[in-house]
Amino acid sequence: MKKIMPTDLIKMKKRGEKIVMITAYDYPTARLVDEADVDAILVGDSLGMVVLGYDSTLPVTMDEMLHHVRAVARAKPRALVIGDMPFLSYEVSRSEAVYNAGLMIKAGAEAVKVEGGIEIIDKVEAMVEAGIPVMGHVGLTPQRMLKIGGYKLMGKKVEIAEKIIEDAKALEDAGAFAVVIEFTVAEVAKIITEKLSIPTICIGSGPWCDGQVLVIHDILGLTLSPPPFAKKYVDLSKIILDAVKQYANEVRTGVFPSEEHTMHMSKEEYKELLNKIKRNN
Repeated sequence: MKKIMPTDLIKMKKRGEKIVMITAYDYPTARLVDEADVDAILVGDSLGMVVLGYDSTLPVTMDEMLHHVRAVARAKPRALVIGDMPFLSYEVSRSEAVYNAGLMIKAGAEAVKVEGGIEIIDKVEAMVEAGIPVMGHVGLTPQRMLKIGGYKLMGKKVEIAEKIIEDAKALEDAGAFAVVIEFTVAEVAKIITEKLSIPTICIGSGPWCDGQVLVIHDILGLTLSPPPFAKKYVDLSKIILDAVKQYANEVRTGVFPSEEHTMHMSKEEYKELLNKIKRNN
């Protein structure tokens, strides 16, 4: 099947086809979600919280992101691979933004994602000019949690709603190929989707976007405190817990390993080994 590229997502919007994006942070997960026929895989900085145990995405480093991008890229997915640019990897200067985005591409990403709007437009333009496809991210921007006062629903007031809409349009004008809208009231996400010619991908922002994205740990039931908009499709935590408990019990009671999981020498080789040991002693 044909490899999905950023331009394909734009074509999907024009055709009215919903875009499916999900996060993945390692080789086996990337292989599985790609087999499930998703359109895009986001190697999100959310890995800081769901994989590395940080309290937020702020501590995530470029080295950590590159490590996980490489792992996902090794699965050679048909889906578009997008590397999330971590906090302070692109905000400082145009040159630093281009350099770090270039590292993402060299690691195997086919596009990068950045959080913010008008305040980072010059960096987005620089990355696009360097030939790097950029996905924007507006609404709730977790890397700016300290500034906005925590994890909260965005766009409820007119002034904030107008700012989010302006940010999304500015990202399109700067050359972004798509925009993520996070935890924003559905009405604002609908307006943005109708105004932009590039696709919008919602996470907790209602049904009217061109696509949806969720963190895979949330849909698998592996997150201790999932966000209110996430849907759990399976309780994998219980399945894992039950499996490990059974394994531990079987080891302690001698049930595992059984004959089925035990490998043997031939009787002749074993006899010869015992004879050699006996002679050497």
